[in-house]
Amino acid sequence: MAVALDTKLFDVGGVMLERPFKIRRLGHFGFNNVNMEESLRFYTELLGFRVSDAVDFGRRLPDQSQRASFGDCNGYFMHHGGDHHSFVMFNRRLREALDTRRTFAPGVDVNQISWQVGSLQEVVGAIPWLAEKGMSIQRSGRDWPGSNWHTYFYDPDGHTNELFYGMEQIGWLYLSKPEALRARSFQEKPPLPQISEADEVEQARQNGVDLYSGTRRPDYGGDYDVEGILLPRPFRIVRVGPVRLFVKDVDQSEAFYREIIGLSKTEEVNFEGRRCVFMRSNMEHHSMALYPIELRSQLGLKEDSTTMAFGLQVATYRQLRDAVTFLRDRGCTIRELPPELSPGISHSALVLDPDGHALQLYWHMDQVSWDGSPRPPHLRTACRMADWPETLQPEADSFGGEVFLGPLG
Repeated sequence: MAVALDTKLFDVGGVMLERPFKIRRLGHFGFNNVNMEESLRFYTELLGFRVSDAVDFGRRLPDQSQRASFGDCNGYFMHHGGDHHSFVMFNRRLREALDTRRTFAPGVDVNQISWQVGSLQEVVGAIPWLAEKGMSIQRSGRDWPGSNWHTYFYDPDGHTNELFYGMEQIGWLYLSKPEALRARSFQEKPPLPQISEADEVEQARQNGVDLYSGTRRPDYGGDYDVEGILLPRPFRIVRVGPVRLFVKDVDQSEAFYREIIGLSKTEEVNFEGRRCVFMRSNMEHHSMALYPIELRSQLGLKEDSTTMAFGLQVATYRQLRDAVTFLRDRGCTIRELPPELSPGISHSALVLDPDGHALQLYWHMDQVSWDGSPRPPHLRTACRMADWPETLQPEADSFGGEVFLGPLG
């Protein structure tokens, strides 16, 4: 997929860029799962995501007598930090039955790959630009819960990508916004300018809305001493990503994520004769990795999914080691990737969710220097789980990159 970029430049916050937006980071991601009850327990009780809101999609069924056949009909919006959601889980069978506005290509069980931009102007400016580039826009506007402004479109393999701005924040009370504020949703490109979020909240308060009536589901209790704080598990997720996808045509998908999304290629590797590409949105080594789909069966991963793995960063190397033990002791399947398939990550482990999706747990990712050069392969340290030492010697960028500054619990 070669997309010709305009020679025209766009003013993005006073900087002239090739697109009317600039991706700042991977914001959130989601799976459509079949085993909903087991998956909800896995992501909340075992991994530690907190449910910020649940939406009953079963209400949309034309024939309510069918509802019980789908099991848990809720869509769950979950967070690990201040963002309203960093992980989303929907009922796969229900979504495929209900969703007439979008199609799920065979094997695509990702419900969204969501990239954060820095302003509402960037989202609004992206919509006509994406259409001019031939992108099929699913929808644009502002959804609830989460109250972020967005536009959705497909990649060449049918994965839904989202550009968004303005994610609702969950504070120390662990309360999401009350449902009454959802009157400020939009189902189309919004006119500019819009009132601020502070004004929205103040208007709701003056109209008698109970600002404390949102969802509240904190993560209580715990016996594990995690860096001096007692938590329900011996680790804390502090960042989501990277996303690893199996694709039909690596060249075509690389062109999409580079020329449309605006990611930068960090490097590529040749794994047993097959080209794999690693791309970044900021200074992390990669936030997106693309692999030829032929590798899926060779690696023994989920045969009916185009997702190779979704990354979850924990705060420290010690927490990574403890997470593997904790999850294995609770019956989770633990796997590992050949190290050359995740360059820039020195120590990691895969844990499978109840649907067989692979989650890659890691603690450190290489940071790319100002000139775009990654650490040379011969200077990297990577080893199998069986050889993990008790402690590590520091690297130049240990604890570098996007920093989690919220309390651990």
